[in-house]
Amino acid sequence: MKGYYYLHTNGSMIFKPKIVLDSDPLYFDSPFVKKYWFFDSENRTYAWLICIEALSLGADKKRIFELKEKWGLTDEDAVEFATCMKLKIFKDGGQWCAAFFDFVDTQESQCGFGNTALEAFAELAKRGLQL
Repeated sequence: MKGYYYLHTNGSMIFKPKIVLDSDPLYFDSPFVKKYWFFDSENRTYAWLICIEALSLGADKKRIFELKEKWGLTDEDAVEFATCMKLKIFKDGGQWCAAFFDFVDTQESQCGFGNTALEAFAELAKRGLQL
């Protein structure tokens, strides 16, 4: 399945089939659209990037976690995603920590923390991760 998810200014994440944008290239040119992302269900990277960036931009957390569940984005899967994206993800105490590949330690390096790997990636993204 291919299409687009967009983040509405009210925090909603909404899916539109690819044909919508194909037929109207200005569909997302609206003051109500904070950001939109291409989605291809055959590529897990899209799913991770959408959830991470949307959560970091203030999307409804419940909706993001519904998508996370639907797409099977687990904490274990996050390790593989991090490797592909040249990021680090690991447990630090009771929380997950996400960092860039040049991670030294939590005092010196830019990090994001969360109860899940997704939340840790989103916190890192809030601090300037360009996805």
